[in-house]
Amino acid sequence: MGDLTSVLGYAFMQRALLAGMLVALMSGMLGTFVVQRRLSFLGDGLAHASFGGMGLGAFVVVSTGLLEAGFLRNPLWVAVPFAVATALAIAFVRDRTELSSDTAIGVFFAVSVALGVLFFSRIPPDADLGVNVLDLLFGSILAVRQGELIAIAVTAIVVIASLAAAWGRLAYATFDDELARTDGVRTRALEYLLFAAAALVVSVSAVVVGIVLMAAYLVIPAAAARLWSRSLAGTSVRAMTIGVTTTVAGVLASFLADVPTGSAIILMQAAVFVVAALTRRR
Repeated sequence: MGDLTSVLGYAFMQRALLAGMLVALMSGMLGTFVVQRRLSFLGDGLAHASFGGMGLGAFVVVSTGLLEAGFLRNPLWVAVPFAVATALAIAFVRDRTELSSDTAIGVFFAVSVALGVLFFSRIPPDADLGVNVLDLLFGSILAVRQGELIAIAVTAIVVIASLAAAWGRLAYATFDDELARTDGVRTRALEYLLFAAAALVVSVSAVVVGIVLMAAYLVIPAAAARLWSRSLAGTSVRAMTIGVTTTVAGVLASFLADVPTGSAIILMQAAVFVVAALTRRR
């Protein structure tokens, strides 16, 4: 316990906990609508889209000589708009064709991964981007830097404020899209807002949780909360609570047990989901 108390005084641990809690709040609020609308595969697709964006961003940074240009050396400034554009493209294709959400997401999923691999392969192996491909895939929450923490905080403010402002209309459209449109709710615009918010959350959070685990972060707390809740608002509050609690527990458990932090967090969330599934009827 003495070691645990002392490590909490380190700046890297404080940044990790703060970044993880911010990601949990965003993911919990957004995941409520993702789960309710049966868009769970969206998180996985956008996570891999952010990989493509990071590959493109890293290639742009190296090829244009921005490695010494402060924030512009971080591939995030390309990855985020790339992920948002991919999310909007998925929504557009789904609206304009007869393809299902899973099919549209699967197409962009594959293309984004291919682009990511292509662009990362064109980067010289000795280029110092400050971003490790393995960290992108599996997360490196203990290595969150100040600039990334600021990006996560700004994204959290924008996403939570946007979803809160559109909460009533989003809830209405989620439960009965046709009736909402009849009442004058712009359901298509809300759908695009939801997809764009998901892209922002996933692309910025991928540096913390990792691309492979980000989809679980978006879905598992909301799925567990849904089993325990009778309302959409209750689901959202519980999802955020589960996300924050398991994030803190996972970070501390990873330190004590010397295991990967991202995996520890997701396994904590999975344990909560199992309990929720077993106790739902009560």
